[in-house]
Amino acid sequence: MKSNKLLIIITGAIIGAIAVLLVKFGNPANMGFCIACFIRDTAGALKLHSAAIVQYMRPEIIGLVLGASIMAFSKKEMIARSGSNPLIRFVLGFFVMVGALMFLGCPLRMMLRIGGGDFNAIVGLVGFVGGILLGILALNKGFSLNRAYKVSNSESYVFPLIQIVFLVVLAGIPSLLVFSEEGPGSMHAPLLMSLAGGLIVGALAQRARFCTVAGIRDSIMFRDFSMLYGFIVLIVVTIIVNLAFNFFNPGFEGQPVAHTDGLWNFLGMTLVGFGSVLLGGCPLRQLILAGEGNIDSVITVIGMFIGAAFCHNFGLAASADGPSANGPYAVVIGLIVVALIAVVNIAGNRKKGA
Repeated sequence: MKSNKLLIIITGAIIGAIAVLLVKFGNPANMGFCIACFIRDTAGALKLHSAAIVQYMRPEIIGLVLGASIMAFSKKEMIARSGSNPLIRFVLGFFVMVGALMFLGCPLRMMLRIGGGDFNAIVGLVGFVGGILLGILALNKGFSLNRAYKVSNSESYVFPLIQIVFLVVLAGIPSLLVFSEEGPGSMHAPLLMSLAGGLIVGALAQRARFCTVAGIRDSIMFRDFSMLYGFIVLIVVTIIVNLAFNFFNPGFEGQPVAHTDGLWNFLGMTLVGFGSVLLGGCPLRQLILAGEGNIDSVITVIGMFIGAAFCHNFGLAASADGPSANGPYAVVIGLIVVALIAVVNIAGNRKKGA
């Protein structure tokens, strides 16, 4: 237990430090890592959406998956499993992305934004905790997506192989992709540095089972604070390294790639927290599980990709100026859909047990 707690703390510290270093060398401010933003950028690079300022195949995503895969393979944990309500997982992944692109960041970026002095992210954190509480309520009432089953182990290698193909295209045939010439998509650290950062974090997150949702969920449900320590250390180290580079900028106004609409920062992250608890992990955790061979998590990640493309193709994503005209409707619909999924699932599980 002590060893695992130490690993979680070390993982949180290293994620925070690497994230700020990636900003130092070119990534957007307070965005050394952001699963939602980087999936969105990669979707743009693959021409799934045409928002010109957010199109770049992020090597960090490739590295996170491959780092998790390499570590899982070395520890004989590369096991293909699937069959746990994949369509529901797709829908939940889709709406987690809707909430994240309203807030302009996943839970990991929320932590990095707090570590950069962005007070809007604290509002998001309150909403995130609220969403997790809703998810815990559902779990306590009997929500479950049920267990996955082992499938052909060859399936565990498909998603990592796709990432290798993406890396080959990015490094060797970039003309097949679309790249932003301005905006967040045009800002990135060197390819090898981004890839290395992703590999390190992916490997560590796989070993530590690092999950931003678990830090809060487990401390409430089981009084297990191990993951929460990693959550806190990540923020503290991010603050320290930001101060060292003179990046720390406390306040609500003028924060990079962020808006000041408190209500929709709150509700966006409420949707992310609620959906992530039902999924069993945050977007980072889903990506790591996908690298381990969990096909249900692959389906969730695909849902996030489609959600990102949908948000930008139909004007649902927020911007630094605030929520779009239709974005708030999408968040409200998302909250209703996720709640309905929880209610129907609970009723179905109770009927089975009757």
